[in-house]
Amino acid sequence: MPQMNLAEALIDGLIWSLRKDPKATIIGRGMAGHGPEHHAEDRLKAEFASRMVDPPTSEAAVAQLGVGAAMTGMRPFVHYGTAVFAYEAWNQFVNEAANVHYMSNGQIKAPVTFHLFHGIRGGGGPQHSGSPYAMYANNPGLEIVMPSGPRDAKGLIRAAMASDNPTIVMQHALLLGLTEEVPEEDYMIPLGKAEVKRQGKDVSVIACSRSVVDAMEAATELAKEGIDVEVVDIRSIAPLDVDTIVASVRKTGRMVAADETYEICGVASELIATVSIHAWSALKAAPVRVARPMTPVPFSPPLEKAVTPGVSKIADACRKACGR
Repeated sequence: MPQMNLAEALIDGLIWSLRKDPKATIIGRGMAGHGPEHHAEDRLKAEFASRMVDPPTSEAAVAQLGVGAAMTGMRPFVHYGTAVFAYEAWNQFVNEAANVHYMSNGQIKAPVTFHLFHGIRGGGGPQHSGSPYAMYANNPGLEIVMPSGPRDAKGLIRAAMASDNPTIVMQHALLLGLTEEVPEEDYMIPLGKAEVKRQGKDVSVIACSRSVVDAMEAATELAKEGIDVEVVDIRSIAPLDVDTIVASVRKTGRMVAADETYEICGVASELIATVSIHAWSALKAAPVRVARPMTPVPFSPPLEKAVTPGVSKIADACRKACGR
């Protein structure tokens, strides 16, 4: 299998989707980021320039263009550079795209895919470091997907583009250069299907997006201390694969929920609530949450580090869950 970074895998998934469906289009540019990976987008432009639109900076208008096109039978992929900028399009996301199928009694679909960069990225400050997918997940009708690596990005973006539902793909900005082997064959990863990235017997770390990468690193560190960590990548929060999550916690008896949303009403909190409902009797210790504290993300590097869920905090949470 060839080595591919996440930006290349994303573009690979988009090219496949546009080849498969003549109704698929691209609204926006920069989906491969603006760093050293940005050249990955050149392949997309070379083949599908006529099906790509570079709109003006008007988040609400761009979102409505995508939603409206989807309602008429197109399958647009709409890229926003930074997730928090889409706050300007909140109505279009949650009040139009998410509701139209229900409000039309199934007569109208909105198969639009929104792609947003989220996450604490290094000097982004409060207005560029948001991870608002818990906010979107609080609105029925939206699918929320979060790839943690190139292989998943390629398979999930294909599934998102093929879905008849409005789907938000939240991509962590710091993962674009992450490299791994990616299958060349055609494949999709079903939305709502979690994956056990690492088998373990002592504690389950349930995570998404960049926190999965951090959890894998923490697991390697903790193995030297005799703590065997299982890592579950939920991949999406809407739909949520409750069965895989619960099975892992029933196996280990301990749980750490790791995520970059805020502590209050965040994804980590929802994961703990889910396990408490479905696997309470299996817990040997109280679940531990690793998430952002309720404060804007500082621009200052040391302060930003202090509020960032990361490897050391996940490792400490695992030690706490295991009574170390």
